Amino acid sequence: MSRKSRVREKKSGIPLVAYNYPREVISEQYRLIRTNILFASVDEEVKSIMITSSEPGDGKSTTAANLAIVLAQQGKKVLLVDADLRKPSIHYSFQLSNMFGLTSILTKDIDIDGAVSNSYIGNLQILNSGPIPPNPSELLNSKAMENLMKELNTLYDYVIYDTPPLLVVADPQIIANKCDGTVLVIASGKTQKDRALKAKELLVKAKSKILGVVVNGVESMKDEYYGR
Repeated sequence: MSRKSRVREKKSGIPLVAYNYPREVISEQYRLIRTNILFASVDEEVKSIMITSSEPGDGKSTTAANLAIVLAQQGKKVLLVDADLRKPSIHYSFQLSNMFGLTSILTKDIDIDGAVSNSYIGNLQILNSGPIPPNPSELLNSKAMENLMKELNTLYDYVIYDTPPLLVVADPQIIANKCDGTVLVIASGKTQKDRALKAKELLVKAKSKILGVVVNGVESMKDEYYGR
């Protein structure tokens, strides 16, 4: 399911610590998140998971990528989807071209097989955002997106969606309503309590199952963990 020729882009991406530093404490924290999600799947299947934050810079893309990695490391077939159609970043970290991706599928320019890329991490594939559209919310709220998400659930054990921050645009609420669960990311010492509560309120209104909250930037993590 990989496009043969991918153009590598020279730009630093989010830190893939779960892959590069698997023995570090922070990597163990991602594995703990994975375990909690597996427990959440006992009574009700959880395959599609949205990762979001209240505001930019809280670390939601870092969390999405590293959660996808630790799930793949457990032998699960995982797809990481960059559903941030306004400021995509996943393709930088995995050194992939963003010429084709999610928007290309939704506009019928390419099929799933042509848009999905193999990563250098076993069991993990990437669906980049694709070209940034003029109407992100409309695309994400389309029947085509709904059908695509259902199809991806049949192809993968887990589908992780990285979305924009909740308090910035309406896109995450649209995706949250279609996913099996949501992980809310907040930043210690940065995210204000009222903003975090407002983000939670929006998820509740979207009828999203909140799987948990990830707090970034606590103590020893500050020097080696940053958000995008």
